[in-house]
Amino acid sequence: MTVYIADYDKALYFTLWGQWDDLLILMVRTKDDFLSKKIESFLHSYHYSQNDQEVMTSHGDLMHYIDHAMIHMPAFSITEYTEEV
Repeated sequence: MTVYIADYDKALYFTLWGQWDDLLILMVRTKDDFLSKKIESFLHSYHYSQNDQEVMTSHGDLMHYIDHAMIHMPAFSITEYTEEV
């Protein structure tokens, strides 16, 4: 499975700027199942949770996963993406 770093950049941008519709579209389109589930969990808790702590926890989990994925992205995945464009 090849996941491009652009997915993580977009997820970070959409999350930081509160663009929930774009984040939802990214959730559906990304090939990274873990990223999709983290986005789903965050959006669900943001829209339906009565508990602010739950929202903050799911937001933190999403941000932590994005950070982890970007740091551990193999260099060849990044170069594959730039060569394909």
